[in-house]
Formats: sequence, structure tokens, C-alpha cells
Amino acid sequence: MSADGRAGRITLPEIDSTNAEGFRRASALPGPTWILAGVQTAGRGRRARPWSSPLGNFHGTLVLKPTEPPETVALRSFAAALALRDAFVQVTGLPQSFALKWPNDVLCNGGKIAGILLESQGLNTADATLCIGIGVNLIAAPDAAMVEPGAVPPVSLLQETGLRLSPEAFLDALAPAYDRWEARFTTEGFAPLRAAWLEHAARLGQRVVARTGAETREGTFETIDAQGNLILRMADGTLAIPAAEVFF
Repeated sequence: MSADGRAGRITLPEIDSTNAEGFRRASALPGPTWILAGVQTAGRGRRARPWSSPLGNFHGTLVLKPTEPPETVALRSFAAALALRDAFVQVTGLPQSFALKWPNDVLCNGGKIAGILLESQGLNTADATLCIGIGVNLIAAPDAAMVEPGAVPPVSLLQETGLRLSPEAFLDALAPAYDRWEARFTTEGFAPLRAAWLEHAARLGQRVVARTGAETREGTFETIDAQGNLILRMADGTLAIPAAEVFF
């Protein structure tokens, strides 16, 4: 980080993927660094799905050099989600509009406005790198017909709030918000992040469907545990799910 404690920032007009660029540059970076792209030509979401990356939306990656074991590093997805929500609330003044969807989405008025993709290399080595990729629909959202049937429909900040914000201005809110959650995570552990995330969780206490590959489970979204797993209340007890696609 710089002398004032903030992460560095690299802005590029066009790149294939900000996460890919993060890994390419990681060894030369002096500390935590944001990479912001005007356009991504090969943006990715979960399960290597293409991520729509038009000019005017936010396509960014925070590159970190974590020292913790992989299961702890992965919990930073919750720090990123909380930072995103904080940034949205700061720029809009509409705290009731934003909720968090397990495992890594942010909702605005019930529609998906942002997604998070964590990718890592070399964890538990001296060259450990974590790229926290974040995509935000600032001015445009993909066509609802492009998303999986039953998935939360995509929305944009402009569409839902009337606010037109540049990616650079959004990063001005997001970067310090992430710094605050990162500091809490490294000093206090996951517990405060888990509590804060649950305060803003979408469909907590309601029935959800979790799809893991070919398996589909339906139950009541009871909580997330200390490892970030989704806990579903089933007819025969609780089930911990480490990774899944959740449908409402």
C-alpha cells in the first residue's frame, strides 16, 4: 500500500480480463493494487461464464498477496460483498435497496447488480496471489434472456436509481470500503464479517434452491457458518453447502 495506507490503482482502457491482468502483473506490484479496465474483452464470471463488460460499467480487480491458508483467503469474498454494499449505499443514500446473495452477488431492488470472482495462485507459497474480480452494472445490464432460467434478473444502477456514475467514481467509494473490511478481517477474523453479512442477506429464513452440479437441494436458508458455508434447514436436519448456485 502507499504511505497513506491506500491500495495502488492502475487504469487501462481495454484488457482481456482484469483478473488475468492482475496475475500477469502480480510479481511486480509493490502492494495491494486495484486494476480498473474501461472494457474487458474476455471478462469471466463464476464457472468461467462470460461476463458482459461494456464501456461505462465497472470492471475491476484487487490484487493481494495473502499469507493465510486457502480456506481463510476464500472468505475475502464476504469482505468484497460488504464493501460493495457499503459503496452502493454511500453513492446512492439508499440502504434498503441493497442486499447480499450467497455466495458472491449483490442485489439492488431484488435484481443482480454486481458479482464477485475470487481467483488465486500459489497459495501457501511466497508467491501467493489473490485476485478479487468485481463487476458492477453501473449503466447497463445484460438482457434477462441471457441468464440461466430461474436466476435473479440483472439490473443496472442507472436503471434502478437514476444515478449515472463513472467506474472511477465508484472505485473512489469501493476502495476505502474494502480497506475497512480487510482491516477487520485481518485483525478480528471472519466473525464480524459473518455477522454483518447476515444482517444484509437476501432471503434469510426463506426457502431457496441450491444447485451443485447435477444435484438440487431445497430448504430454508438458515445462516452461513464460520467457514462461509450456506446452511440449509432440511426436513431431516441441517445441510452445509460449500459451493452452489442459489435460486429464489
